[in-house]
Amino acid sequence: RMAFPKTPAGEKRAGRMLVVIVTGYAFLTPLFFLVFAYRLHWGAGLFLESVMCYFILAVKSLKTESMKVAKALESHGIEAGRQAVSMIVGRDTKSLKEEGIIKATVETVAENTADGMIAPLFYLALGGPVLGFFYKAVNTMDSMVGYKNETYLYFGRAAAKTDDFFNYVPARISAVLMILAASFCGFSGKEALRIYKRDRRNHASPNSAHTEAVMAGALQVQLAGDAWYFGRKHEKPTIGDKVRPVELADIQRANRISSTAAVLGLVLFLGIRLLLLAVW
Repeated sequence: RMAFPKTPAGEKRAGRMLVVIVTGYAFLTPLFFLVFAYRLHWGAGLFLESVMCYFILAVKSLKTESMKVAKALESHGIEAGRQAVSMIVGRDTKSLKEEGIIKATVETVAENTADGMIAPLFYLALGGPVLGFFYKAVNTMDSMVGYKNETYLYFGRAAAKTDDFFNYVPARISAVLMILAASFCGFSGKEALRIYKRDRRNHASPNSAHTEAVMAGALQVQLAGDAWYFGRKHEKPTIGDKVRPVELADIQRANRISSTAAVLGLVLFLGIRLLLLAVW
């Protein structure tokens, strides 16, 4: 209590301590086990490193969870859709209509293309699973405490800022890869680029709107806008043009763009990783 009093300054200090402890543990633990495994045998080290990399990436789980929303809406209606989408978004879902459920799901697919796929690949390329787990710890902390509400406004600030920092470059790489992916998938890469340039800053986060803007442009729909969090309405700018209303099939389309971007990211970062290994 003396070190971390229940004051804004004390909560900020506690939040910074949380970041240091969690990221330190996430960095040192895989480093220890990898060093130990490689000293035993190179094969043991390679096997452990491969398993670690597998658990860091979330390509399949993102598609699985988002498609659960589509299936719930299609088979069981609005209430089931609200329940399914509540498992993958942080906003209040009790009053969402079908359009809101679909938009929230598409936005989540777009944002998590960076957070769950491209950013982990980026840090795996730079530092293997050690940096990969470090990044996942940063991103998970932001998901748990990085909220601007009474509980986490001060305590979660360090986690949110740390996540903003480590996602800054990956978010922009993700946007470029998604623009390319949109073209490969038969969507409008030109519109994706146009909306990206125009709306990439239409979010309180310095990173989230980058991938959402690309997705909105590629699908030619309007995303974002006002949303409810913890019982309070937050006024947010829209992203994209409402060329057409969102529809259930947009969840599948968003996943196609996301998965294709992940493949492009894998090729890109594998090349970077091989180059780094050759230099070292």
